[in-house]
Amino acid sequence: MGAWSFVNWFEDNSGKWGVWEGCYGAGDGSILGTLAGGHPSFLPPRETSSAVFLVKTEGERERRDHGGECPSTETAGQQHLRSWRDALLILPHSSQWYPSPMGPLSREIRCEATAGTTSRGASTVPELDWDNLGFGLVPTDYMYIMKCFKDGNFQKGELQKYGNIDLSPSSGVLNYGQGLFEGLKAYRTAEGKILLFRPEENALRMKMGAERMCMPYPSVQQFVDAVKQTVWANRHWVPPAGKGSLYIRPLLFGSGAVLGLAPAPEYTFLVYVSPVGNYFKEGLAPINLVVESHFHRATPGGTGGIKTIGNYAPVLKAQSAAKSKGYSDVIYLDSIKKKYLEEVSSCNIFIVKGNKISTPALEGTILPGITRKSIIEVGRTHGFEVAERPVSIDELMDADEVFCTGTAVVVSPVGSVTYLGKRVQYGNKGVGLVSQQLYSALTSIQMGLAEDKMGWTVELR
Repeated sequence: MGAWSFVNWFEDNSGKWGVWEGCYGAGDGSILGTLAGGHPSFLPPRETSSAVFLVKTEGERERRDHGGECPSTETAGQQHLRSWRDALLILPHSSQWYPSPMGPLSREIRCEATAGTTSRGASTVPELDWDNLGFGLVPTDYMYIMKCFKDGNFQKGELQKYGNIDLSPSSGVLNYGQGLFEGLKAYRTAEGKILLFRPEENALRMKMGAERMCMPYPSVQQFVDAVKQTVWANRHWVPPAGKGSLYIRPLLFGSGAVLGLAPAPEYTFLVYVSPVGNYFKEGLAPINLVVESHFHRATPGGTGGIKTIGNYAPVLKAQSAAKSKGYSDVIYLDSIKKKYLEEVSSCNIFIVKGNKISTPALEGTILPGITRKSIIEVGRTHGFEVAERPVSIDELMDADEVFCTGTAVVVSPVGSVTYLGKRVQYGNKGVGLVSQQLYSALTSIQMGLAEDKMGWTVELR
């Protein structure tokens, strides 16, 4: 078979046809849908029907209907194919012509329709070593961008090819750090489904952070829809079941130009994704932490309780020093009494003593982690007594078991903690029983291995 071009069509509730995904020629799997001038929707076809329109020459067409009707050339503004040299693709709902990048092809036009949603077009499966994914950026195909101007309302967003963005040197985020980010994951189940984990919680946390940073914010529905569209457009980058996850990074930042200290006049909401493996190189193996006694992550009345970008660069100095000495990360103490636990650099921390699990209470200096919240609920359903309260350094050093939680790490057991030169080991250098139990319970829900009685997962369709 020679080179060919095809487009997948969907029929929406109003009976209109449109492009939802396209690829072209000779097996290279390149996306063609972006040629459709108005950024076509990346919605899946209706369950009733979808069709693939293969265009190969001028003037000839064969139609075979199997639950769906292929669009005809006449529906595109009563226009007909011109010279095949143009290798045209027709978008019936737009009355426009779009040249195929493949150029002149063989002499045939045919249309095939397929019932159901199983036919979703051809896409190139990424050639990645799924068994050895680290936690690093792997550029994917698409990102989502939505803008908000002075009226405070976000305009309708759109998917764009993943790449660099234009940003004024005088933007609010570059000059005054007016920005937030979120992190969540999508998982592929053994049955091939794609699940999101509690995306509405991330939307609510972004809202809380935006209010603190004097920024408008997308509604929960806008946030979740943007995440869904971005994941679906990049669904081939979701690792196979048990091989990792698709990390989702929503950003909200002041993109408008501002010179004096003031809220930016324009804001951008952006979502991009990357397939990832384990955050710590140890995987589900004990990590070694050191307590930081000089630097502090947050102070009362500050922004430690929100996910603003400015919270993270200040931890790099202490974290780098710790890693140079062989530690995995740093535990921070409160900045007032310097005796109570707060966070690890990007994780919440828990201690176990007998049947009691304790984690530092949220009092404005600690990020309200969504994995933290989930582990508290899972722990209680498994019969543990879970408390949110001040946890002292002395309790940490006397604990039976210690573990960290976060979107990136999920649950990470702690093998040792070093404080002022004293090193304490936990779990006989192995993964603690409680850490293992909670990790298995939570990841089974996230990956669709267990019934989601909590209603936490959202399946993409």
